[in-house]
Amino acid sequence: MTALADRAEDRWDDGLIARSRPKAAEATADDGFDGIGGDGDGDEGDDALVRAVSGAGSDGGKSVAPPLSPEGQALRLRLDALRQLVGLSRTRLDGKTLAEAGRVLDEAAARRGLSPQHTVVAIAGATGSGKSTLFNSLAGVQISETGLRRPTTAAPIACSWSDGAAGLLDRLEIPGRLRRRPRETSEAEALRGMVLVDLPDLDSAVGAHRDHVDRVLALVDAVVWVVDPEKYADAVLHERYLRPLAGHAEVTFVVLNQVDRLPGEAADLVLDDLRRLLDEDGIALGEHGEPGATVLGLSALTGEGVGELRELLGQFTQEKGAATRRISADVDRAAVRLRPLYVADGHAGPEIGETARAEFEDRLAEAVGAYAAGLAAERAWRRNAGKACGTPWLRLWRWYESRRAPRTLSGLAALAAIGGRGTAVAEAPVEAEVTARQRVEQAVRTVADEAVTGLPEPWAQAVRETAVRGAEHLPEALDEVAVTLGAAVAVPSVKPPRPTWWPAAVLAQAAMTLLQIYGGLWLLGQIIGVLEPQLMPPVLLMVAGIVGGPLVEWACSIAARGPARRYGQDAERRLRQAAAGCGRARVLEPVAAELLRYREVREQYAAVAAGGTKLSTTRQ
Repeated sequence: MTALADRAEDRWDDGLIARSRPKAAEATADDGFDGIGGDGDGDEGDDALVRAVSGAGSDGGKSVAPPLSPEGQALRLRLDALRQLVGLSRTRLDGKTLAEAGRVLDEAAARRGLSPQHTVVAIAGATGSGKSTLFNSLAGVQISETGLRRPTTAAPIACSWSDGAAGLLDRLEIPGRLRRRPRETSEAEALRGMVLVDLPDLDSAVGAHRDHVDRVLALVDAVVWVVDPEKYADAVLHERYLRPLAGHAEVTFVVLNQVDRLPGEAADLVLDDLRRLLDEDGIALGEHGEPGATVLGLSALTGEGVGELRELLGQFTQEKGAATRRISADVDRAAVRLRPLYVADGHAGPEIGETARAEFEDRLAEAVGAYAAGLAAERAWRRNAGKACGTPWLRLWRWYESRRAPRTLSGLAALAAIGGRGTAVAEAPVEAEVTARQRVEQAVRTVADEAVTGLPEPWAQAVRETAVRGAEHLPEALDEVAVTLGAAVAVPSVKPPRPTWWPAAVLAQAAMTLLQIYGGLWLLGQIIGVLEPQLMPPVLLMVAGIVGGPLVEWACSIAARGPARRYGQDAERRLRQAAAGCGRARVLEPVAAELLRYREVREQYAAVAAGGTKLSTTRQ
C-alpha cells in the first residue's frame, strides 16, 4: 500500500489522476468512459490499478534519442535519400504519385520525434475473435469491455506499461479518458515500455470503427492480429490488411485465439493452415531462427499461451527496434510502388550514344548543305588554281564567259517570267526551306527516341519535351549558319591559300606563253622578210609553247586535286561543326542534362531501395 501510494505521489506531476487508492478508484469511476471501462464486477483494487495516463510523462512523449544503431543509421540514410528523391522529382512527377512517399516521410519524422523508449503495439482482429479478452489478459485487469454485444469496442483504447507515452498516444488521437495503466505485477515489469492499443473490429458494420482501425494501423510500431478458428481465413482480413502489409512481417504477430475450443490435434492443423495462408499472402514467417512474422496459438479466456505471447512481446519491446523496422518497411513499400517510375528493366545507364550523336550531326549537316558547300569550296579552289596556272588564251575565254553568263541568266529569268513560270522559280527556296526544317525535326525526334530507350515513361516524356523545346528555334539558327558561314565557304571573299609550287607553275606557264609569242614573232619576221627564212626553229618554239601550256595546266590540275579536296573537306567540316554546335547547345546538352537528372534520382532511388529486398536480422 505504501509503495503504491509513493509511486502515485511521484506521478502527480506527470498528470496521473490517481494519487492514492481511493482517489484512483473514484477517478476511474468518473472518467466518462461511456461503458467501455470494465464490467463493474472487479474488486476495488483492480479498479484502482486501471489508472488513466492522459498526461503520463512530463516530456510529452519526447525524450533525448539514444545513439542510433546500425539499423537506425541505415534507415536515416534511406529517409534522406527518399527526401532528396521527392525533391528532385517534384517537377517531373505529379503530386499524387509522390503522395505516398511524402506521407512516409511525414510519419517517419513524427515517429522519430517521439519517445524511442516506447513500442506501440496494436491488437487488431475481426468481430468475435477475442482481441479485447486478450488485451485484458495481457494487462492483467479488465480494461476493454468484452461480451456478446457487437461491436463491443467502439474506439481505440490504450494501455501503457510506463510513463512518457503521451506524445505517442496524442499522435494516435486516443483521448485521455481511454488511456489506462495495467496491473503492477512482476509480469507487467517485463512489458515496461510497451503501449498496447485495442482496436475496434476491422469488419465492423460501422464505418467510423473501420476508419479508426485503418488510421491507427498506419501509425503503430507493430500489430498483433487475433484470429479465431472460424474466421482465420476471412477474405477481408487477408486481402485488405495482411496481404498489403506483407512487407511488415518483422513487426507482425498473428495469434490464433480460442484454441481451447479445438479438440486434440485440431489446433495444430488450423495453425498449419493459417501459416499456409500467410505464406500465400507473401508474409515471411519467423521460423527456424529466420526473421519474420510470429505465429502462435493461445486461449485468452483460459490463459493458455498468453504467457508465451507476453514473453515474446516483452523481448520485442526491450529491443526498442520496432519503430525503426516499421518505418523501414514503410519505406520498402513506398520504394516498390515507385520502382516503375525510376527503374526500367534492361536500361542501366541512359545516355546519348556516340552513334546517335553522329547521326544527329549528320542530319543537321545535311540540313545546312555542308556537303554541297564543301564541293563548292573545292571547285572554288580549283577555279583559283586554273586562273593562276591556265594558259592566257583559256583565261581570256573564261573571262569572256564570266562576263556573258549573268546576261544570259537574266535573259532566261525574264523569259521564264514572261512564260508564266516565275511562280515555280520563286517557290523553290520555300520548298528547300521546308525540306530542311523537316530534316531538322526528324533529327530531333530520332535522337530523342534514342535517348529515351528503356526510360520509365515519366522521364521519357520529360526528355522528349526537353528536346522539342530546344528544337523550336533550331531551324532558324541553322538557316543563319547556312547563310553566313555556308555562303562564305561556297563563294569565299578571300582567295584560297596557294601551295608552294604555284609560283613555279606560274613561271612555267609564263615561259610557255613567251615561247609562243617569241616563236610567233620570229615566224612573222620571216614572213614579212625581216628575218632570214628558217621555218623549223620558230615553229618548234611555237609548238613547244602551245603544247607545253596545256601540259603545265594539266599537271597543275592533277597536283591541285589533293589540296582542293582537303580545302573542300575543311570547309565542310567547319560548316558541320557550326551546325553541330547549334544542335548540341539547343538539343543535346539539355537532353543530356535531363538524363543526368534521371541518373541522380535513380541513384537516390537505389539508396532508398537498399536493403528492401531482404529482411533485417534484428529479431533472429
